[in-house]
Amino acid sequence: MKQEAIVIGGGLAGTEAALQLAKRGIKVKLYEMKPIKYSEAHSNKNLAEIVCSNSFKSNLLTNACGLLKEELRRLGSFLIQTADNTSVPAGQALAVDREEFAKKVTELIEKEENIELIREEIKEIPEEVPVIIATGPLTSEALAEDIKTFLGEKQLYFYDAAAPIIEKESIDFNIAFYGNRYEQEREKEENIELWKKRIENEEKSYINLPMNKEEYESFYNELINAEVVTLHDFEKREIFEGCMPIEIMAKRGIDTLRYGPLKPVGFTDKRTGYRPYAIVQLRQDNKEASLYNMVGFQTNLKFPEQKRVFRKIPGLENANFLKYGVMHRNTYIQSTKLLNSKYQLKTNQNIYFAGQITGVEGYVESISSGLVAGINLANQILEKEELILPKETVIGALADYISTEKENFQPMNANFGILPQLPEKIKDKKLKYLKLAEISLEKISNIKL
Repeated sequence: MKQEAIVIGGGLAGTEAALQLAKRGIKVKLYEMKPIKYSEAHSNKNLAEIVCSNSFKSNLLTNACGLLKEELRRLGSFLIQTADNTSVPAGQALAVDREEFAKKVTELIEKEENIELIREEIKEIPEEVPVIIATGPLTSEALAEDIKTFLGEKQLYFYDAAAPIIEKESIDFNIAFYGNRYEQEREKEENIELWKKRIENEEKSYINLPMNKEEYESFYNELINAEVVTLHDFEKREIFEGCMPIEIMAKRGIDTLRYGPLKPVGFTDKRTGYRPYAIVQLRQDNKEASLYNMVGFQTNLKFPEQKRVFRKIPGLENANFLKYGVMHRNTYIQSTKLLNSKYQLKTNQNIYFAGQITGVEGYVESISSGLVAGINLANQILEKEELILPKETVIGALADYISTEKENFQPMNANFGILPQLPEKIKDKKLKYLKLAEISLEKISNIKL
């Protein structure tokens, strides 16, 4: 195999992947369509443009994104090093001068003799040499259509309408109960004790949160008056045709949710033995059953408002939100069916994907996918051993999450909930996260690149 590769996309994932390939002696053609063509959200001609916040989140090891950055530092990430070198004061977080950051990344690419930067829009997946597609959540229409055709009609999404994800340990099971619709519905009142015993053995794919009339109306009033994020015009066109935010649905009438995602039919409140007035369902989101997403709760509420309003739901008063709901223009593939944990296409070993198009969400998460894809493609070309990061690391857990088949896949950011849980139960959250970080960094220290 020729020691050549193509990387499409000069964002965070693409530039990290290109630099990892070049470092290992691979000749790289890096294609970036700016400034010939800009997406709706981009305006800077430099590579690795940051279009939202300039924060790469916390540096603390008790924060999953902080641990992820430390893992990347130890594995030689070019972009995290650049972020460290262009940082601005931000307390315990890593924030960058976004203009300087993009400039420095561009300089790294332009000075690398193994990288040829080509300012051109790629409209079709190249077949002549191995390729990494890292075109981000705003992939150009032409390339998106080609990816869609190549992968199949149902494997590409054009907006991200995701519900919040909650850590199971933070749910109050004095109120919540397991079970699927109708399975818990008691047939006769005298069978209530038998019904209660049966609940304990029910399939645990759903957790249910019953509400009485007063609780529901209190939640409803907070929901319809909560602050929302203002979307771009192009996002509004994409999203609202295909998905209804729960706060918009609620404004259609006080009982709309009770006949929709919060309908109580088929359930019995274990506290009363009767059907609840409304019910919120949480669906298992990972095979370890440590994460649950809120069914039907795709939302455009601001993050602090989600925490405030959704904690009004009985059983979620102390909920730990590992991922907030989002609604924005996003192109991503059904990675759980298509990719392995190297970010490599299962059906074509010469095609890799990286960045938010894979379903990882966030700056640092995108960089991690670029690093993994870049190293593995280089190893493939050089006929070296593949790099599979341990699931005990955040990098490895993210790669495992997006490559493990699941029924309802949605983009995921770094959080401790996707790591294997500790054998011992540690109540102090900070101590628990420090222990998980200790295990992760020990695993990273044993990796030989």
